[in-house]
Amino acid sequence: MVKSKETKKTKYLNPYLGGVLLGIVLLAANFVAGRGLGASGAIKSTVVTAMTTVAPSSAEKSGFVKEFRESHTGNPMKTWLVFEMLGVIVGGFLSGAFAGRLKFKVEHSPKITSRKRLLLALGGGVLFGFGSQLGRGCTSGSALSGMAVLSLGGFITMMAIFGTAYVLAYFFRKNWI
Repeated sequence: MVKSKETKKTKYLNPYLGGVLLGIVLLAANFVAGRGLGASGAIKSTVVTAMTTVAPSSAEKSGFVKEFRESHTGNPMKTWLVFEMLGVIVGGFLSGAFAGRLKFKVEHSPKITSRKRLLLALGGGVLFGFGSQLGRGCTSGSALSGMAVLSLGGFITMMAIFGTAYVLAYFFRKNWI
């Protein structure tokens, strides 16, 4: 019996193998670049570049932009974190395309609308982005890379992220289940 596209089971990478591969990538990043992985640095470089291009006079007055540009000589878009994130985006796109999972759709529970799902995702992303600036790094940078070098702050960050998610999951689960 031939299965149709709708009934065919989607195969994903074994999560334990994925974790080991992520650890190897993190180890390689520390060995080659001298620092761990992270996405918030790439976002910060993009925001600073966009602000400097679109509103140079406002960027000049901003302490955040000024401090960032002084600590990063040259073009902020030429940092390795920007290229890392471009690789993640292109790699994710290619992986989805090769696996036949590249679709323009919003997955959500039947209890909510696509619009509400997108608004919740946007709100969560904005809050997480803000939190990553307060915590001086995102999940990858602060938690994973911090734990890889046995930093107490990395372990605290990871516990705070997963602890908060565990506590708040009860209130938000109806949006996904």
